[in-house]
Amino acid sequence: MSHPDRITTPFNRETTAAEVIDGIDLTGRRAVVTGGASGIGVETARALASAGAEVTLAVRNVEAGERTAADITATTGNSRVSVAPIELADRSSVAAFAEAWQGPLHILVNNAGVMAEPLKRTPEGWEHQFATNHLGHFGLALGLHDALADAGNARIVSVSSSAHLRSPVVFDDIHFVNREYEPWAAYGQSKTANILFAVEATKRWAADGITVNALMPGGIRTNLQRHQNDNPDFQKLVEGAVWKTPEQGAATSVLVAVSPLLEGIGGRYFEDVTEAGPNVPPSGEGVAGYALDPEAAARLWVVSREMLAS
Repeated sequence: MSHPDRITTPFNRETTAAEVIDGIDLTGRRAVVTGGASGIGVETARALASAGAEVTLAVRNVEAGERTAADITATTGNSRVSVAPIELADRSSVAAFAEAWQGPLHILVNNAGVMAEPLKRTPEGWEHQFATNHLGHFGLALGLHDALADAGNARIVSVSSSAHLRSPVVFDDIHFVNREYEPWAAYGQSKTANILFAVEATKRWAADGITVNALMPGGIRTNLQRHQNDNPDFQKLVEGAVWKTPEQGAATSVLVAVSPLLEGIGGRYFEDVTEAGPNVPPSGEGVAGYALDPEAAARLWVVSREMLAS
């Protein structure tokens, strides 16, 4: 399902987060960026802080988060940058973060993630990539719903990937209990879930003033690829790739978070700082139809709530 009123912007794949946010005033706005201590999370948080937002870095490594917060303050002059701990694969940690939050929240950037890692399970038996990339962020958004609704015109940014083209959500065996585990298929499934979340959350929460969009940041060399450092096939792939800088990679996240062009718009998928069109195989660009399927989105919502409540 593509949108006939596809959003276009004056930006392109070389655009940086600073260029996207130029001229936008976020004074009085509050933002949370998960994974804000590394990769594009840092540059997303920096851009928001540069426009005057109060930014909380939600991170696993608080010490690294504190260093990042100090750096952002030094480069932007904004001292309203704080750090809070969160472990997205741990339901109690996600709940604690949400419960500790006070006051409205205008922007939630679900940025953190793990990619193509060896098989790992949470204590519940959940596949770790799905638990981290989707369930953790899903639970966080649910926990912060009232704060987002209180803000009015709040936005959730769901960082996905072109890897969603590798797999739909396989509802019959999400956690690889009865099928052979394949790291990239698991990653792809979790990234499809990030897009489906945007579709269903916008449907359910638009009346509360909350819209959600998903995005592909682009190829950026970050710590996200750490599990592929010894993979010769992946190394061969990256040798010919055209990489974005972290500042360019954060641009699409920032567009989704703050651009006036997206006012009231939700349930869509963006890449290279514009709305993506439908994927046409074998291209690695665009969005898969199954990732925007409203029935799959509604089913994932129910399944995810059941998992978190179990």
